[in-house]
Amino acid sequence: MKDTLQRFIFEHAPIRGEVAHLDATWRAVLERHDYPLVLRNVLGELMAAGALLAATLKFEGAIILQLQGTGPVKLIVVECTSEQTLRATAKWTSSQEHAATGGLPAAAGLADLLGDGRFVITLVPGGGRQSYQGIVEIDPAGVAASLERYMAHSEQLETRLWLAADESRAAGFLLQKLPGRNDPDLDSWNRATQLAATLTRPELLDLPASKVLHRLYHQEDIRLFEPRPVSFRCSCSGERVAAMLRMLGADEVRSILDERDNVEVICEFCNRAYRYDSVDAEQLFAAAPPPAQAGATRH
Repeated sequence: MKDTLQRFIFEHAPIRGEVAHLDATWRAVLERHDYPLVLRNVLGELMAAGALLAATLKFEGAIILQLQGTGPVKLIVVECTSEQTLRATAKWTSSQEHAATGGLPAAAGLADLLGDGRFVITLVPGGGRQSYQGIVEIDPAGVAASLERYMAHSEQLETRLWLAADESRAAGFLLQKLPGRNDPDLDSWNRATQLAATLTRPELLDLPASKVLHRLYHQEDIRLFEPRPVSFRCSCSGERVAAMLRMLGADEVRSILDERDNVEVICEFCNRAYRYDSVDAEQLFAAAPPPAQAGATRH
């Protein structure tokens, strides 16, 4: 069950689902940043949700979930690809008043953390195709309720999510009603969601998908598919950092080097540091292709 996504379907009802378990993937995020407890829980739930939603993508690419706020937490970002790789980060302002709990109030809800916030979901297809972005208000009830609102308004899909996270694991459970299909049992969706609502947080975190489904739906005909692996992977690279520095321009990079020994760029997701001294910088711009000259035409 560690670091897996597992799909299931109801054989006699238009309902599908996913179970996500993040173990080493979640700890890889925690090892790179010291998140306050209350923020860690929200970030873990958002990672589990990202894995669940990425499993429903019908294209090669990525889904990016962002919680943007005006409160002590400014930004929470999770990126999950169609290859089931994840990365995540968050930005927050610490308060001396809550120093004992990492700078954030220990019992704060999502609305307390983000203030006037919004939930931004971006679908990024590969191959240079146009991205799609949806924005909804953050539901004070939490990450799951906010995503359910997005799925109902933007995707017109009845979706329910249950999410949980602790210091070593994150997990999620998704149910989705398939559109455009006849259902002879008019109570199947209501029954499936009501039973899923009895799933406890320890059960979601501790039990493998097969036991979760047996516990909830032992009277239903369920088909459980083989698990797919999930892993942490950051897409930052020296090439991308070099391209960013070239966009800044040689003069700007040299002015930074005049003030310090090197230019340091730290990836906000994986905390990896890329450093360029004056020699590296000169080689960087010497290797850059010359800008195209405008106005020169040949007939």
